[in-house]
Amino acid sequence: MNFADTLSLSIRTIKSNRLRTGITVAIIALGIAALIGINTAIQAISQKFMESFSSMGANGFTIRYRSAFRFDRGELKKEEKGGKKLKKSNTNKPITREQAEGFKERYKFPGKVSLSLSGGNNNSASFGNKKTNPTVYINGGDENYLDMNGFEIAAGRNINELDVSTGRNVCLIGKDVYDKLFGTSNPETPVEKIININNIPFRVIGTLESKGSTFGRSLDNNIITTYNSVRRFFTSSASSTFTIGVKTADINQIETAIGEAEGLFRVLRKNEIKEESNFLIDKSDAFVELAMRQIGWLTGSAVVIGFITLMGAAIGLMNIMLVAVTERTKEVGLIKAIGGKQGDVRWQFLLEAILISLLGAVIGIFLGVLLGNIVSMLMSTGFVVPWLWVLLGVLICTVVGLAAGSYPAYKASRLNPIEALRYE
Repeated sequence: MNFADTLSLSIRTIKSNRLRTGITVAIIALGIAALIGINTAIQAISQKFMESFSSMGANGFTIRYRSAFRFDRGELKKEEKGGKKLKKSNTNKPITREQAEGFKERYKFPGKVSLSLSGGNNNSASFGNKKTNPTVYINGGDENYLDMNGFEIAAGRNINELDVSTGRNVCLIGKDVYDKLFGTSNPETPVEKIININNIPFRVIGTLESKGSTFGRSLDNNIITTYNSVRRFFTSSASSTFTIGVKTADINQIETAIGEAEGLFRVLRKNEIKEESNFLIDKSDAFVELAMRQIGWLTGSAVVIGFITLMGAAIGLMNIMLVAVTERTKEVGLIKAIGGKQGDVRWQFLLEAILISLLGAVIGIFLGVLLGNIVSMLMSTGFVVPWLWVLLGVLICTVVGLAAGSYPAYKASRLNPIEALRYE
């Protein structure tokens, strides 16, 4: 028997045992679908996360207040070893407008500085008889806020320094907001119209390009105004805290820029020499690094889940192939009686196991990519195909087929043809 005859015989045997083949294929497909599906979803999440933090770039950093709830990713312990102590009274101290504006005025390192203040997400906007849900995000910024956060203007103009200094009621609105209020996707329509935000009139000076969504939150369901307007209407001045964003002109000078920013802001925050800073500085790539570490753990978990499932599938496949050897003892005896060699019988059973595994791989990969891209659709990212994991899935299933089929194939090839023909 040549290889083509052996392969043909293996395929016919698989077709003649559809129920048994189907169950085995389903088990293997489940394991591969879990492996591919989870990794496809993780890749979509990673892609969206990178898009979300790419706006500031690796040459940016953020200054924010220090929370008492340890969101500093462990810097506290590291800094304590350096001899500086953090007073408990220094945590949760908001960054005031005077401190933020003082930093912007005195920070002379080449680059851009942006001040921002959050107005929360329990706001609503109305125009005429149309009104949004009370879930609109209000963000206060300055003339650099859009550039620092990756927003682009679709129509109209940006906030300028006069808008900020006078605190006049002007705003830019996201796509979801103007779609809801004006019933149009034309970004020109809302410009120069007066809308009410929490019953306070604001003039729309511009509309924003769509940014999609991140982790279930729409980035288009937002309104951007000046931080002075947010401070007056949307926050309590006692509890509000400013965030300072800095983008340097040269990525190679980021550490120097951070050092100069920390020195200046320590003076503004009245930190003593031996006292730890009562604020935090986050590099943009630190967020990405932290997220990638967490995503790495998720990927490892997905691999473990997939391999456990595939191990069960391999055991099931080996069991089925051993049963097949017993059921087809006469067939093996007949093949040997007409001149078939041990190698032919061995290859027949091995090919059956490999073909069943690969069939499970194809179905599992298709299902895994389909299920994983449901997450991609929810996050508004492009269609994701994890080609590395697809290739690994095919390779793993081939190995599973070889491992599960080796012993049954060896057992079948060692059968005595005379005893096999007499087997009942």
